[in-house]
Amino acid sequence: MKLKKVPLSFGGFFDYDNAKLKLEELTHLVEDPKLWDDQERALKLTSEKNLLEENLVFYDDLIDSLKNSEELVELAELENDEDMLKDIYAHLESLKQDAKEKELLSLLSGKFDKNDAYLEVHSGSGGTEAQDWAEMLLRMYSRWAEKHKYKVSYVEETEGDVAGLKSATIKISGMNAYGWLKGETGVHRLVRISPFDSNARRHTSFASINVYPVVDDSINIELNPADIKMDTYRSSGAGGQHVNKTESAVRLTHIPSGVVVSCQTERSQFANRDQAMNMLKAKLYEIEQRKKEEEAEQKWENQGDNGWGYQIRSYVLQPYKMIKDLRTSVETSDDKSVLDGEIDIFLSAFLAKKGS
Repeated sequence: MKLKKVPLSFGGFFDYDNAKLKLEELTHLVEDPKLWDDQERALKLTSEKNLLEENLVFYDDLIDSLKNSEELVELAELENDEDMLKDIYAHLESLKQDAKEKELLSLLSGKFDKNDAYLEVHSGSGGTEAQDWAEMLLRMYSRWAEKHKYKVSYVEETEGDVAGLKSATIKISGMNAYGWLKGETGVHRLVRISPFDSNARRHTSFASINVYPVVDDSINIELNPADIKMDTYRSSGAGGQHVNKTESAVRLTHIPSGVVVSCQTERSQFANRDQAMNMLKAKLYEIEQRKKEEEAEQKWENQGDNGWGYQIRSYVLQPYKMIKDLRTSVETSDDKSVLDGEIDIFLSAFLAKKGS
């Protein structure tokens, strides 16, 4: 039994020599006391430095472990020590899994992959049934974020007529939040026995998800004020005593594109308008980037009636249980875990496919 040597590429994104040079550059930058005059930039660079340092240490340790294992395999084969060989190959399997995880993380190399993310959910046609499905999806993503120690902040919510949500927006904050979730944009289809149908019939419902990154002022998006329509309305949802007392919530519509964003998380109309404007710029920028990269593959913003077109995932709960991603063909019958936020199998498969 011989140990097969496999070159480590980390998906083609990890360039060891350039990484070492980049680390030296970042180390020099973070050691400059003047950097901390801009704490936001300082924290961003420090985080980038620490992550790069961690990856380099992992790579060095992995190479050392492989070399040591190779020597031990040769020794065990000379001594015909099967128990020792089993232990070594168990260790190698563990190293393989660790390398796969790092390789997956290396695919989060897009311009905004490390950024926080806005996630919007919109119910499709179907009234209460679709609105309940929208709320289920929002809970699924919130639970996923919590499991990964991300912070979830409420931005906007429009309640359903009877139950559920017509629409909602949350901000998910943490390293690589956007990178992990960017593939979730699209229509999600649910098939189940409706809890709102007294005849217990099977219903099909749709809801759409839009994910776009939180960006800073370095992204220059010029907007003509005449192209933006602003509506104010009373908050519904989070806000405590402030709810429904003043029209502080803001909805911005970019007339040329039809893009709409809303914010009601702040207590003043001006603060909500500022955040909504940042969201609008981020969303328009993301749309343009996706059009350039995926124009033939996915009309992500033009999702029509949130119906049969542009589906990315199907959640069948009746007459059998099967959740299947229509792009990667990854599927599972563990519907309860998925709806409770265990969606990493889908996120990982999408990243792997995009990076292959």
